Amino acid sequence: MARILLLETSTALCSVALSEDGKVVASREDATRQHASLTAPFVKEVLDSQGLSVRDCDAVCVSMGPGSYTGLRVGVSTAKGLCFGAGIPLVAITSLETLVWQAPDRESYRYIVPMIDARRMEVFTCVYSPSVQRLSEVEAKVIDSESFAPLLAEGPVLFAGDGAAKCQGVITHPYAHFLQCSPRAESMAKAAEAAFAESRFENLAYFEPFYLKDFVATVPRRKLF
Repeated sequence: MARILLLETSTALCSVALSEDGKVVASREDATRQHASLTAPFVKEVLDSQGLSVRDCDAVCVSMGPGSYTGLRVGVSTAKGLCFGAGIPLVAITSLETLVWQAPDRESYRYIVPMIDARRMEVFTCVYSPSVQRLSEVEAKVIDSESFAPLLAEGPVLFAGDGAAKCQGVITHPYAHFLQCSPRAESMAKAAEAAFAESRFENLAYFEPFYLKDFVATVPRRKLF
């Protein structure tokens, strides 16, 4: 059993939580996309609420992506700094797995398909079983009316994540269900506890977020100067 600090910054929602033996005892979150200015203060607030310091934790668990380039950089750099300073290990969970843990009534569905928005009609996604077993590779997928048709032919499918709503008007199969949400730090607790118990720790020096797609800087059409 372990005390683990949880950081989820892969989407618009910035969230931090603290779990003990797989149960969340404190959390903070904000959806204003101010990850750089909020993540560290949220860590302090969560620990202070329990009268603890980072050194009282057994590990830090961070979202490894896929998701927002900037959000992931903030979360991972914060997590690595905390681990280096306190001498504790780093655990990483994908944002897609977190969404599956977050899905209510998972056993009501044949499959769970987490979706992280990748702009336009593209999402970062893969397929999971209700028991949180990944069944396909993570991919950047452009959604159309035939997307996931073989899965939907087998039974109810839950599409969950911040990319779900934009797919609702395109995937119209009666077995398609949608949950628009962002992955939350609280939902990482069970996966983080399991990873810690199995000593699935990341290399602090070399660990990088899982971006899936390369960051592309764009030049605004309208020049300011």
